[in-house]
Amino acid sequence: MSKIGFVSLGCPKNLLDTEVMLGELSAAGYEITPEESEADIIVINTCAFIESAKKESIDNILDISWLKENGNLKGIVVTGCLSERYRDEILNEFPEVDAVLGTGSVHSIVKAVKKIEGGKRYSEYLDKNKVELGGDRIVTTGDAFAYLKISEGCNNICTYCAIPHIRGKFRSRPMDELVEEAKELVSMGIKELIVIGQDTTAYGIDLYGEYRLHELLRRLAEETDVCWLRVLYCYPDKITEELINEFKTNEKLVKYIDLPIQHINSRILKKMNRKGDEALIRSVIKKLREIDGMSIRSTAIVGFPTETEEEFVQLCEFVKEAKFDNFGAFPYSREEGTIAYDFDGQIDEQVKQDRYDIIMREQLSVIEESSEKHIGKVETVLCEGFDAVSETYYGRTSKNAPDIDGKVFFFSNVKHRVGDFVEVEIMDTLDDYDLSGKAI
Repeated sequence: MSKIGFVSLGCPKNLLDTEVMLGELSAAGYEITPEESEADIIVINTCAFIESAKKESIDNILDISWLKENGNLKGIVVTGCLSERYRDEILNEFPEVDAVLGTGSVHSIVKAVKKIEGGKRYSEYLDKNKVELGGDRIVTTGDAFAYLKISEGCNNICTYCAIPHIRGKFRSRPMDELVEEAKELVSMGIKELIVIGQDTTAYGIDLYGEYRLHELLRRLAEETDVCWLRVLYCYPDKITEELINEFKTNEKLVKYIDLPIQHINSRILKKMNRKGDEALIRSVIKKLREIDGMSIRSTAIVGFPTETEEEFVQLCEFVKEAKFDNFGAFPYSREEGTIAYDFDGQIDEQVKQDRYDIIMREQLSVIEESSEKHIGKVETVLCEGFDAVSETYYGRTSKNAPDIDGKVFFFSNVKHRVGDFVEVEIMDTLDDYDLSGKAI
């Protein structure tokens, strides 16, 4: 049978689809190889959220196509957001691509591979609103953590966002099913479960008629032996009192929240079709800061159509005032098929880039000040690996999510395994966002 390689791009939600496809191919008897040069068929699970993500996806298709022309590669499958968004255009534009699957056809990966083995090109775009959620998977993130996708799709219709078109309407997975999956992951040795979805705070509204994220988090804590629970992609307008209380009382739920605000100016927020205004965002952050030890991550978009210099300055001032523990910004990306694509007042690309540079410099000063406060303290670090170059272990505190936030690099006189919790004395800061220390 063919050897299958994978390239997974984009967010953790996309990575989880990759893990499901890996699971289905493995169950069908296919050998999975991490070496692209050894693969007979490579699956590229793409992202297409913004222009830079589309470019990365296309670049990867071109790179893998080179292997087909100059190596042993026999077939290429393109899946994920790019394939859902552009469908048969991919087959037409990239003759090297043999199969394309939309986001509703994630469970057709074995069929697509068999079509390629039979010498046929293939495409399938089943209804993304009816795709089965979940499924057996091969966890690719190691022994330290795993993602738990609790929902799919989004109903928010933010004017800049193509996700509802790509991923469909919001739908939650049943709570009992999620608890069982969590039990299985923890039984494999996973120490941290990271709860994800396009909008995690909307969890349950479609199944139970009300927001039930707080109840799910409580059950995950009470019914599994997980050490850390973390939740990403929380919308400010859906931060309920029950959820805030869960952060206060649930000892396994780390004091960390991912809270994308996207802007602080009420006019811009309304133009983005974000629910809530400046007053709501300030109120929610105030409540979260009242939770002892709470760490807040956020994101914002700069250069949204009609954003004035004054409104941008207002956002910068708020970022300095809010002192987000982690923060990322994005220059507005004009995406076809979104409402904002046709807005008047599009901002010049150079102006958007300048605003991005300015706001990230502002945040860097916040992070530098915050990082200094860690020096001399002892932090619990979840070990994620060993860096042979620096001869140090590395991992994260509960204040940092994988891939998007900083790490802690630490020396130790004893051996540690991935998934160990290690007490580390912080000695210094590294590269703005990372810390260094020694195990004690």
